[in-house]
Amino acid sequence: MLRVVAGVIVRDGLILIGQRPPGKSHALEWEFPGGKIEAGESPAQALARELREELEIEARVGRELERYLYGYSGKSPLQLIFFEVNGFAGEPVNRAFHEIRWVKRSELASYAFLEGDRRFIETLGR
Repeated sequence: MLRVVAGVIVRDGLILIGQRPPGKSHALEWEFPGGKIEAGESPAQALARELREELEIEARVGRELERYLYGYSGKSPLQLIFFEVNGFAGEPVNRAFHEIRWVKRSELASYAFLEGDRRFIETLGR
């Protein structure tokens, strides 16, 4: 089963989200930064690596916030694992997204997020 990690990066009360680039699956949909867990990595290690690659930051991965299975139509289910990021060194540089934005928690639901992330956004909004 494919396992995917995502980080909730908060700074000054705002959360960092990224828009998937044109030409990729789910183009122009929004997501939390992260990616696939590679062989031999723990979920936290995978998230730290992905954030280095996508944003050039050294993240302090915190507690796991939620995990669940999600199946996109016609595809095998994947496990989504969301973590809080307790801070980071460096300034985020966009290396993987069409666009990145800092948004208020209350604004998350107004963005066209990946289907798999929507359940988590509902939880995060509470």
